[in-house]
Amino acid sequence: MKSQITNALSDFFFEYETPRQVLVRNRRVGVVCRLIQLGVLAYIIGWVFIYEKGYQSTDTAVSSVFTKMKGVGYTNVSGRETVWDVADYVFPSQGDASFVVMTNFIITEGQKMGTCPELPGKHTCSSNADCKGGSFKRTGHGQMTGVCVNATKTCEVLTWCPVEDDTYIPDPPLLISAENYTLFIKNSVNFPLFGVKRSNLVEGIDGLYISKCLYDPADAPLCPIFKLGDIVKLSGFSFEKIAKEGGAIGIVVDWTCNLDVHIKHCKPEYSFHGLYGNANEMDEVRTSMGYNFRCVNVIR
Repeated sequence: MKSQITNALSDFFFEYETPRQVLVRNRRVGVVCRLIQLGVLAYIIGWVFIYEKGYQSTDTAVSSVFTKMKGVGYTNVSGRETVWDVADYVFPSQGDASFVVMTNFIITEGQKMGTCPELPGKHTCSSNADCKGGSFKRTGHGQMTGVCVNATKTCEVLTWCPVEDDTYIPDPPLLISAENYTLFIKNSVNFPLFGVKRSNLVEGIDGLYISKCLYDPADAPLCPIFKLGDIVKLSGFSFEKIAKEGGAIGIVVDWTCNLDVHIKHCKPEYSFHGLYGNANEMDEVRTSMGYNFRCVNVIR
């Protein structure tokens, strides 16, 4: 046993072995061998290092967005002239990353708490037995009182009277001028892994440029001022249709940066997407078209 261990140690320290190589003089075999080697080399250099940049680390940006809308609208409803500014048509107040711009509206004036009949065609009745007092209908406007109003053949409800009538939607939209409103987007990003901070107000985007520019994907792709009509158009939808019944548009600010090159080349790219349906669908096949909400103005 001792001699075996001694021989093994002796062989390990005092002998040297090398693989035997066989030289094959054959052009076809040589060409195939070199092509395989070149293919592997091209894959590693071209795909892994150059295209996929497998040597790089990646980081997820921490981002903040501020917005500001500008524009003035005018309406003349039943002889009442009104000028609408940002405080009237933007909800919530300025600055949020998501907001609503009012483009159409229905006004129900003089409402007060009381009892009144439901709209004709809604919750019809022939007698008081059809209107169970104290109950509610899912699509109703208030609590039923148990009275069937003969004049309208609808149930009487306790609610804000007169009830809202949204069967007719103004067409064209009352605030169609919103197409020319402008949106200013201020976006800041931070790549904490690399200690890099950027803003969409990149080199060359100063106060003078902002005061004159308007975003265009070809001529002014870095301008942070967007016309509302252009945003809807670039998302693939018709502004007039969205302005009538409402809709949702998403704005994506893409920061895909290669930090191997100079930081000035790290610039945002904007894209726009309709978030409430397919622009190619006919209105007749869509369900729950548009977007709407209710708000209250109390005048004392």
